[in-house]
Amino acid sequence: MTTPPVAPPTPPTASSVVPPVRVDIAEKRGFAITGWPVLLGVLALVAVATVLLVTGLEALDAGDGGALEATVGGVAAFLAVLGLSGFCVIQPGDTRVVTFFGAYVGTVRRTGLSWTVPLSGRRGVPVRVQNFETQTLKVNEKTGSPVQVSAIVVWQVADTAKAVFAVDAYDDFVATQAEAALRHVVATHPYDAQAQASVSDQTEAEIERSPQIVTLRENGNEVADELVVELNERIHIAGLEVLEVRLSNLSYAPEIAGAMLQRQQAQAVLDARQVMVTGAVSLVSEALSMLEQNGDIELDPERRAAMTSNLMTVLVGGGAATPVVNVGTLYN
Repeated sequence: MTTPPVAPPTPPTASSVVPPVRVDIAEKRGFAITGWPVLLGVLALVAVATVLLVTGLEALDAGDGGALEATVGGVAAFLAVLGLSGFCVIQPGDTRVVTFFGAYVGTVRRTGLSWTVPLSGRRGVPVRVQNFETQTLKVNEKTGSPVQVSAIVVWQVADTAKAVFAVDAYDDFVATQAEAALRHVVATHPYDAQAQASVSDQTEAEIERSPQIVTLRENGNEVADELVVELNERIHIAGLEVLEVRLSNLSYAPEIAGAMLQRQQAQAVLDARQVMVTGAVSLVSEALSMLEQNGDIELDPERRAAMTSNLMTVLVGGGAATPVVNVGTLYN
């Protein structure tokens, strides 16, 4: 007797996959009144309950009734305890997220002594502006060079209900998302225009004139604006808002810092030489023009080229010039 073959399990279809569930909740105003009148009422209930309980118990001990007084005193004591459970003190820049047996009731933002729903849970959520600095991350920028970067993030809670119920720990959530956004933005920009020129077919002059190239070192404000937009898109689900992001550290990684320093030094020398050559050409042209105009000296093209070469050597050369005294004629 042969056993029929077992059919392989069918993969789950798109309709059978359970979609991710997000907590869809928004902040609403919670019930709260000033607590001072309620405090006076609670104190009055405490006084009434004390008197009634004492008189009622004494009457019961004496066998002269007192059950009604003791009952009313117990009810007053219960109402006093119930009233005491609704008090909360809120400082400026702080809130209370109120829940009643697991159900979200609302958020209390009024400051001072307040009275809200009794027997309710109240979680404090600060709405003050906060900031933190990310860890120093090693990220490969657009051209592939590893850089070390960190940023300071200024943020605050905008929706207290989402901050409490939509994510597990909103402070850890914003810190993690800040590092992810920093990695993504840094990876989309070169460190500087020179690094971009080394991997591009454009000339350096074209890159400097190109407005669309945003570099990490020269365009810190633009990079910070991109970080704000990127991070707000990531954390709005948690009811958080980023106000400002600034790069606090930006440098090449240690393994390539030496090579990058040599490249920058070479570029600096090249720029200095370019300035010297430009100035020397201007000086030589002006000197030749003055000699021909004021010195009554006519130079043929050969002698003009020789004098130009000598002047350029003196002006551009790094060492001191050694003069040659000509004791013969002008053309010897």
